[in-house]
Amino acid sequence: MLLENKTAIIYGGGGSIGGAMARGFAAEGARVFLAGRTPATLDAVAEDIRGAGGLAETARVDALDEDAVNGWVDSVAETAGSVDISVNLISHDALFTPLIEMPVGDFARAMEKVARTFLLTTQAAARHMVKQGSGVILYFGGSDATNNAPGLGTVQVGADMVEGMRRQWACELGPHSVRVLTMRTGGIVESIPDVPEMAPMKQQMVDATLLKRAATLTDVRRVAAFLVSDHAATLTSTQVNISAGAMVD
Repeated sequence: MLLENKTAIIYGGGGSIGGAMARGFAAEGARVFLAGRTPATLDAVAEDIRGAGGLAETARVDALDEDAVNGWVDSVAETAGSVDISVNLISHDALFTPLIEMPVGDFARAMEKVARTFLLTTQAAARHMVKQGSGVILYFGGSDATNNAPGLGTVQVGADMVEGMRRQWACELGPHSVRVLTMRTGGIVESIPDVPEMAPMKQQMVDATLLKRAATLTDVRRVAAFLVSDHAATLTSTQVNISAGAMVD
C-alpha cells in the first residue's frame, strides 16, 4: 500500500482524469477527498471507491473561490489530521484562436482563471504541508518547450504558466520537504468524448507516439500513485513524461 495513512485532495475529482487518480490513490490506501462543482459526478467516483473498500468523501467547492478553498482544505486537515497530496484537475478555458486574432479580454480571463486556481489551491495545501514538513503537489498536463504547432491559443500559454509556477513552488517548498511535480502527457484518448467526429483526433494522438499507444487512464492512476508516494521521494521540480514518446525530452 504505497499511500497508507495519506490524505489526498483532488479538485475536479469527478472527471475522467481526476476519477482515475482518485481510484488509484484510494487503491493504495489513501483517504481521498474529492472537490468539484457537480455532486453527481463526484458521488459516482466516491461510491466506486467505497465499493472497492476505499475511503472517499466529496464536497462542492469552487476552486476559484479563495474562502471556499481555504475553508475546505482546513476542514480536511482537521478531519484527517494532515494534507499529504494535492492535485488540481479543474477544466480550463481552451481557446484555440490564433493569438493575433484573440480578443484581449477573452485571453486575460482564461489566463486569470488558470493563475487564480493554481495559486489558491497550492497555497491552501502548502500552508499545511509546510507545518507538517511533508507533502506532494501534483500538476497534470505539462508543457512542451519545443512546441511548433500554431493555433493553440490559450492552451500552450496556460500550460507554460502552470509550469513556471511549478518551478517556483518547488524552489520555495523544497526546504520544507514538500515536492512539486507535473505529469506531462500528450493527451489521454479515453478522456475525449467517444463521438465519431473526435475519432480522427484520437488516432492522431496515437500516431504521434513512439510506442503507437497513447497513455491510458490506468497508466495515469498507476504513475500518479507512484509519484505522490515515498517511493518517488527524490523527484521534485520536474515533469514526468507519460506521453509514450509523443513528446521527446
